[in-house]
Amino acid sequence: MDQPKLGPLTVVGSINVDLTASVDRLPSAGETVLGGALRRLPGGKGANQAAAAARLGAVVRMVGAVGDDSDGQWMLQSLRDAGVDTGPIWLGDAATGTALITVDGQGENQIVVCPAANADVSIDGIDFGPGEAVLAQLEIPFEIVEALVEAVPGFLAVNAAPARALSAALIARADLIIVNESEFALIPELATARMVAVTYGANGAALREHGREVAHVAAPSVRVVSSVGAGDVFCAALTLALHAGWSREDALRAACGAGADAVTHPSGQPPLRRLDAYL
Repeated sequence: MDQPKLGPLTVVGSINVDLTASVDRLPSAGETVLGGALRRLPGGKGANQAAAAARLGAVVRMVGAVGDDSDGQWMLQSLRDAGVDTGPIWLGDAATGTALITVDGQGENQIVVCPAANADVSIDGIDFGPGEAVLAQLEIPFEIVEALVEAVPGFLAVNAAPARALSAALIARADLIIVNESEFALIPELATARMVAVTYGANGAALREHGREVAHVAAPSVRVVSSVGAGDVFCAALTLALHAGWSREDALRAACGAGADAVTHPSGQPPLRRLDAYL
């Protein structure tokens, strides 16, 4: 069955250079482990979600900030190559953000983010249309995310990561909040949210409305290379599908399929098929 057409999406979020080290196992506190290849790849939760949404077939623009440096130009070109409109991205005086990532042999990761230019993200002068979805994350100043409560007239989705306390106004306004199971446990106020998607890694994902589970979908079984970009692909896919009016089950199934595809690639911005191909 043909699914409703995907609507436009604006992503408000972070843009980073990912420095990723592959190791057999993640180090414990104070421990040094020897690693394999070190990769420099485009990243940042916002940029990952924008690139994923464009590759899934949506018209996407990105609101963010990078440094006026070679890394910033690289990140802009990478997003353009994915099909993202980078016009609203600010080039500032601070350096482009960086994420330090360690990935083990099972695809699990540890991440430290140095925000740098991401602290300068602003929505001043940005107009949001009633027919577009807006997707934000918490790697940018929280006051910018809170400002979307009043600035966005249409569908508002928030990926509440990294986990932190959320304002009552944001919870009441958001049409969709997306978290993993650890983040869900750390944000008890989500029990009252209108719609919450909770991801469970290899065990799939669920949708909850006002604290009640209304859909649960298993994840496809795949060989995991890296889980770094999986959550971001899931966020983009689910936001697009629900905004377009897909059923909850179809939206979850497509998002889980796209997220599973993402873990088979080392990059946080993997190649993807169009969203309806994951049903």
